[in-house]
Amino acid sequence: MRIEKPQAPLRRGWTTGACATAAVKAAYTALLSGTFPDPVTITLPKGEQPSFPLVLEEKGQGWARAGIVKDAGDDPDVTHGATIIATVRHGGKGVTFKAGAGVGTVTKPGLPIAVGQAAINPVPRAMMAAVIAELGGADVEIEISIPDGAAIAEKTWNPRLGIIGGLSILGTTGIVHPFSCAAWIASIHRGIDVARAMGLEHVAGCTGSTSEDAVQAHFNLPLEAMLDMGDFAGGLLKYLRVNPIPHVTIGGGFGKMVKLAQGAMDLHSGRSQVDFQWLAQRVCPSLKEQVLAANTAQHVLEIVGLGLAEIIAAEALFHVRKMLAGSSVADIVVIDRAGKIIAHAT
Repeated sequence: MRIEKPQAPLRRGWTTGACATAAVKAAYTALLSGTFPDPVTITLPKGEQPSFPLVLEEKGQGWARAGIVKDAGDDPDVTHGATIIATVRHGGKGVTFKAGAGVGTVTKPGLPIAVGQAAINPVPRAMMAAVIAELGGADVEIEISIPDGAAIAEKTWNPRLGIIGGLSILGTTGIVHPFSCAAWIASIHRGIDVARAMGLEHVAGCTGSTSEDAVQAHFNLPLEAMLDMGDFAGGLLKYLRVNPIPHVTIGGGFGKMVKLAQGAMDLHSGRSQVDFQWLAQRVCPSLKEQVLAANTAQHVLEIVGLGLAEIIAAEALFHVRKMLAGSSVADIVVIDRAGKIIAHAT
């Protein structure tokens, strides 16, 4: 299928960390001066200076509150359109952070924030502390809240990572790049960090929910062991190579595992393709012409039979082991569309 390129560049957006920082600056300015800057401008880590309109302005004795709607640009971010609210109060010692409604609390080790703390990552914390210092502040409590954040968080990795009660305040540059792989791969890395911190000895990376459910049930693995690999086999395996866990299972449907068996580490349909010539070399001569005329990898499997799935699993395992470079024991599980395991290479 021919893929048309977009006619115009995709529009970038802003992270929850950038929005929270802008809301903090607006709220603290109002706390000090009585007036909310609208729009409010902040400086991001790489020097960009975006401006954000306010959708909420409230203040009272010793506190002020500002809200900003997150614009993720053209990225399909689940937090796009969420309102990021900062409430700033005098008090405490230094700049302290509190999770308001809809912002999660860390409950498991392995994340960059300590257990029991608000799920506000280090760079957003530093950005918020910097705007407080810029305005001459010292002892300030910052509370970040996100209406409906707890419901939105159910669509993210947070429950699996042990972040309970809502979303995380994230971002290292302040900018969301449309359709970037970086955020997904970073989530995979954090999942590995949590699994290691919990002392888990067996984790699994799967290409989708059907394969994940099958692998989890087959090995009786806890949720924390299930790494939402998606198409990013390389991102998962490279990180595991230097941050090893004793046993790694890779699971997926036949088509994705064919690509892995071919040596592809990005399994997305736009970045790797099933090679029917390659498949034809792995079947008996009488079936080669049918394989070459097949429409999909699934069609090939129907022509050849389940023995081909075992061959694919073994070749995929070769590439996984090569990528892991001996850091972990690995196995491959191939799943059919109904969620049944049809091949297992160990």
